[in-house]
Amino acid sequence: MKYGYKRPLVNDEESKFQLHDIPNMEVYTEQHPHMKKRHELDTLVMKLTKGDQLYVQNFVVLADSLTQFQDLLRVFERDEVTVTFIDEDIKNSDILTMKLIELIELLTDLQTKIKRHQSIFGVREAQKQGKVIGRPKKSDDNLNRAFIMYDSKEYTLQQIKDETGISKSTLYRYLDQFKHES
Repeated sequence: MKYGYKRPLVNDEESKFQLHDIPNMEVYTEQHPHMKKRHELDTLVMKLTKGDQLYVQNFVVLADSLTQFQDLLRVFERDEVTVTFIDEDIKNSDILTMKLIELIELLTDLQTKIKRHQSIFGVREAQKQGKVIGRPKKSDDNLNRAFIMYDSKEYTLQQIKDETGISKSTLYRYLDQFKHES
């Protein structure tokens, strides 16, 4: 039997661009991109039996970590299920016959994609909760005081830092930014 598994990805949040051109397939679609509570994947893995074929768009759809990827590959090998990763154009059985350097490249690529996926969706989730993303801004009062102290040339950078809490590198960054805006 042919099965497919989809879930939201960074460039496909509604899972619309996954698993095209594969006919007669029962598709399981996760409604969220997060690591936990992947009910559709759990249901699908329990349903798979010897000789079944599972299609996923890419590695990141299936696993959120190298450990999870390894665990799933072991289950599929034990149950004699063939998994086809469409974007990578590879099957789980091919992974076992790869050269070491090819395998390392594959795993490095997977790890990079996993981190990117988790980071982007983590930031989006934080923004939904109203959290400000990025470097915290220094207060205007402290910045103005630091600029005045710096311009007076009466204070060392250490004294400016001690009084305003603004480090040398931060002060220089704001000074450069101010010069470019002027």
